[in-house]
Amino acid sequence: MKKTLSLVLVVLLILSSFSFAFAQDAETVKITVIHTNDTHSRLEGSSSEIGFAKIATLIKEAKAANPNTLVLDAGDTLHGMPIVNISKGLNAIKVLEAAGYDYMTLGNHDFNYGKDRLFELRDLSKVGMLSANIVDEKGEYVFTPYAIKEVGGVKVGIFGLSTPDTVIVTHPKNVEGLTFKDPVEVSKEIVKELEGKADVIIALAHVGLDESSTVTSKAIAEEVDGIDLIIDGHSHTLLENGLLVNGTLIVQTKNYGANLGYVDIEVANGQATNMSARLLPVENTAEVVPDPDLAAYIESINPKNDPAFQVVVAKTDVYLDGVRENVRTRETNLGNLSADAARAATGADVAFVNGGGIREDVPVGDITKGKIAAIFPFGNLIVVKKITGEDLKAMLEWSVSDYPAAKGAFLQVSGLEFSFDPAKEAGSKVLEVKVGGQPLDLTKEYTVAVNDFMAAGGDGYEMLANYKVEAEYGTYEEIVIDYLTTNGTKGSEVSGRIKVVETVAEEPEPVEEPAPAEPAPVEPAPAEEVIYIVVPGDVLWKIAAKYGLTYQELAEYNKIANPHLIFPDQVIRIPNK
Repeated sequence: MKKTLSLVLVVLLILSSFSFAFAQDAETVKITVIHTNDTHSRLEGSSSEIGFAKIATLIKEAKAANPNTLVLDAGDTLHGMPIVNISKGLNAIKVLEAAGYDYMTLGNHDFNYGKDRLFELRDLSKVGMLSANIVDEKGEYVFTPYAIKEVGGVKVGIFGLSTPDTVIVTHPKNVEGLTFKDPVEVSKEIVKELEGKADVIIALAHVGLDESSTVTSKAIAEEVDGIDLIIDGHSHTLLENGLLVNGTLIVQTKNYGANLGYVDIEVANGQATNMSARLLPVENTAEVVPDPDLAAYIESINPKNDPAFQVVVAKTDVYLDGVRENVRTRETNLGNLSADAARAATGADVAFVNGGGIREDVPVGDITKGKIAAIFPFGNLIVVKKITGEDLKAMLEWSVSDYPAAKGAFLQVSGLEFSFDPAKEAGSKVLEVKVGGQPLDLTKEYTVAVNDFMAAGGDGYEMLANYKVEAEYGTYEEIVIDYLTTNGTKGSEVSGRIKVVETVAEEPEPVEEPAPAEPAPVEPAPAEEVIYIVVPGDVLWKIAAKYGLTYQELAEYNKIANPHLIFPDQVIRIPNK
């Protein structure tokens, strides 16, 4: 009888072990996050852009394969191309809704129609707009700070962040009365609030990784514990498999819909246990069939169908370089042409065009009105101010202060030439300036043509804000079309208006030293393991990431049967690679 009872107990124990293991496996939920950033209103597809009709198809396919799918956008979506600008952003909202997006955050360019229009779009949109660090004069949120969405039984907390640089990279009038709080401090507050409410925490951020930015997503990950995933934008960075920083995975897709981002998150026992990121590049979407309804809608709102946009205003025999990374770091022929057009129209001593104001390049061939509208989509007016030579030099110093990092405030110039040494400290980089062929006089006043955005202190050009406007002219679009019609592209070639002078340190004379004595051979010390003690809240993949390993490697090395199940005070041996 006792033997029979013992046998029954053994069987029950075995069965309970199986059922416990099965229960643990059953609790593992896989969540797919699809993400985009910095599409800048590229709704249509092309050889270099997937386009939202195909993105809609890919979203439907992902949701069919895994119903636990979230679709998120990291901002700079509502402005940029005529197809969206003509509706002041509404066309982009309608496309995001039709494609199946859940939430978006706000990028700096999403404010380009002004805060009041953005608030209208917020109220019209079925796609939730999130930002936890933008507040009004009363200190109250103007957008929903965070959302908790249940996905497959898992509570996913998503909070939005917008770059504090918005106050200098959009027209100051667009953000009057708004404060952009420090994303690091806000993230700490929101994560603390979400702890216990959410199993997975995602920061949907338009912050970026550019060194010239006030705050980067990398700094947020380094200083804030508890964020599982940062879906980032702003810097147009290509992260093929993401960037792991302090246990937080940062992802970004570059820009313009060149890639579609995917993140797979495994969640067990209320914690993210494993994450992986990948990109689907445009070249791998050739066989994707565009969603027919969305494709038809995009075609119906396309201003290219407007005959006015088809008018050829000029031809070019040379490629005009408006590539983002180039116009923000060096002299280009399109930058020269644009600045020359502004100076010719205004008669100013000097004309500047900020590199961030040039949004397209121009291939050889016909240049249409629609193309010019795409190059200069912001509708900025050209104005003239009379400033001192001292402030003119200060503008040049600010232009190159972050070189070689790409910076929207980098100036394309006409009427002057200057050289700078990037090795010197910011504020002291500019070496020589000539205006009209003559050395710059710091005490003299010069007339300067700039856009109304910079004139108001935008892009960090605060030294311009207190000077009165001497005269107003047309938009870049109008002025460049007029210039091309009468002048063509002659004189716009790169000619040394901006020179980079590299300081080369003199190498010391070599000193002959006696050859060192041959050291006696030393036996290498045996590699030692690192012993890690599990604390509450630990998961195996985060422990592995700290030591440059995968959770599978740690599980195998420690003979852990279920890598999703570890306990406080458990000893984890870390192999010394």
